[in-house]
Amino acid sequence: MTLLDPNLQYHLNVRADDVGKYVILPGDPGRVPLIANYLDKAVPVASNREYTTYTGYLAGEKVSVVSTGIGGPSAAIALEELVKCGAHTFIRVGTSGGIDLKVSGGDLVVACASVRAEGTSHEYLPAGYPAVADFAVTSALAKTAAQLSENADGHRYHIGVVQSKDSFYGEADPQTMPVAQCLTERWDAYVRCGCLASEMETAALFSVGITRGVRVGAVLTALWNVERAKAGLADLVCKSSDRAIRCAVGAIRELIDRMDA
Repeated sequence: MTLLDPNLQYHLNVRADDVGKYVILPGDPGRVPLIANYLDKAVPVASNREYTTYTGYLAGEKVSVVSTGIGGPSAAIALEELVKCGAHTFIRVGTSGGIDLKVSGGDLVVACASVRAEGTSHEYLPAGYPAVADFAVTSALAKTAAQLSENADGHRYHIGVVQSKDSFYGEADPQTMPVAQCLTERWDAYVRCGCLASEMETAALFSVGITRGVRVGAVLTALWNVERAKAGLADLVCKSSDRAIRCAVGAIRELIDRMDA
């Protein structure tokens, strides 16, 4: 489908030359310039709706930072249009709420797969097909996360499955919903399965990546963990995404270096 100028992406307002092959994907447009500060010669490229784009350089390679907004539909649009521009490697850097008791606020969560408890992924993959991250990207994130972590609450890192949902308040206040029983039963099942954290974009991004044949990974900051509070454990609250940002940037550098090796 062609919308207006075929060389200008309809939602992102970018052209192929505006973005790099490697892209970091925060949800919040406000985080884009913060992440771009870690790049060399980064400049703003475009801003339209929830999509803000900066492009700079890392290890001599052009790298972009593009916000996706909240949720699967807008994240999928961003990834689709960036793939059309020729990008091939993506890392979501975002926030989440912890589920597994070992995850404290401030910990990093490297998602190797995501529960498809949302709608967007079902427009891409058949029921039962897993939304999984790219192994090379996940490995680079794990290596960098280990370097940035220590064995203390709020400073650890974890690798595993996360849950993607469409409704923030369906998780935050499920008892007010007509489908409260369904929501709480599913949540309890995620707890028993050892699901690490809950967020809103990775299932969609992993599914688009699988469909389009590009590499996608994700690193998340756990902001808090209500399950720890329920269990009478310390529930740390984190307000900074800086360690996750540094993890994503470090992983991109690692992937660029691997290409040169």
